[in-house]
Amino acid sequence: MRQLLFLEPGHFHAALTLRVPHPSLADEIVVYASEGPDLSDFLALVARFNRRDNAPTRWRPVVITSGCSLSRLVDERRGDVVVLAGKNGGKARTIRRLHESGFHVLADKPWLVERDDLPSIQASLERWPLVTEIMTGRHDVATRLLQRLVATADVFGGFRAESPALELESIHHLEKLVDGSPLRRPSWFFDVRVQGSGAVDIPTHQVDLTQSLVDGSGRAVLSDTRLLSARAWPTPVPAEAFRRITGQPAFPRELERWVEGDTLSYLCNAELRYQIGGVIARSSARWDLAAPPGGGDSSRVVAHGTRADICLEQGAHTGHRRRLAIESRSAPHDVAGALRQRVSAWEAEFPGLRVEADGGQRQLLAIPPGLDAGHESHFAQVLDEFLRAIDEHQWPAERARRILDKYTILAQAAAAVAAQADSSLPRD
Repeated sequence: MRQLLFLEPGHFHAALTLRVPHPSLADEIVVYASEGPDLSDFLALVARFNRRDNAPTRWRPVVITSGCSLSRLVDERRGDVVVLAGKNGGKARTIRRLHESGFHVLADKPWLVERDDLPSIQASLERWPLVTEIMTGRHDVATRLLQRLVATADVFGGFRAESPALELESIHHLEKLVDGSPLRRPSWFFDVRVQGSGAVDIPTHQVDLTQSLVDGSGRAVLSDTRLLSARAWPTPVPAEAFRRITGQPAFPRELERWVEGDTLSYLCNAELRYQIGGVIARSSARWDLAAPPGGGDSSRVVAHGTRADICLEQGAHTGHRRRLAIESRSAPHDVAGALRQRVSAWEAEFPGLRVEADGGQRQLLAIPPGLDAGHESHFAQVLDEFLRAIDEHQWPAERARRILDKYTILAQAAAAVAAQADSSLPRD
């Protein structure tokens, strides 16, 4: 049995990897962390998994808080797999230290906060032991179906030459629920030196999805990768909202540079334009304070094809469920027939999937509610995939190259946004 190690688990994604038991993991986990609310919140979420009525877990955390967490973890070597999800500033260097010390590392995004982080990422991806990302979107059923459709030439065709050929948009909320309870974010989440700006956070997922869609279309995804433009803008966070979200009575001193009156200017929104494999994409990510009543996060991805446009969206208009729409540009009867044929062939893998006409040239792909257990379930799937790759001694060279290409784009975006907002960024 393998014993899992956690280093400074300051983000709830760390605990979500433990949402369900794993047959190859010991119930005892070892947590190296500093005393404080980050550690308390992690342990509370793990305890909630253990106490739940439906399929409770049996994790037994061993918590070590004395000394330097990283040094003690490396010196004691109680296991060979480290989960890293917390502060992003300095994360690239921590990953490199762990990798060079012989540990496999499963690290949450983003790995990069500033351009100077890129050499450490490159060094960590060059050889065994395995270092990879907690990238949950690769396990989302609707996203996998979007990838299948873009890869289906008789439905999608190929990417149109217009710009952008791929559009990715998302809206997230600073106040949200996790495992049914209000999420408390650490105060450092609002420090772009620690969390990273909007140019490197959600765009990590968006560039990753762009790579998979371009690859599915048959283009050379590892060629012609470059940033075209980047911009960022803030979300105002009033003091009262900050207190609700963090549980802290006031803005800490570290954030004072961005505070005017009783409002924090949080540089968490961004728009990027970039090119991968000859396909130009535009991605935008926005953070609002809180969702409207009954609302939630929303997203929209549109791939513009020569035969059809394919749209994956989620929002109030879809009942906050993921929905795939295929809108023919030409020969709608042929596109609809090819779509039905493909969906029929996927029945064994996606039972209950069906095509619904939505009037005119538009078809909907109806995904049964039980086909995907939801975003929180994907973290355990990521962990399982990671452990299997270690056990089978698989070195995913192409994925490592894609990760490096992705962070090269994000490093350029971080530099562009830093230059754009230089007057408002703090200096050490």
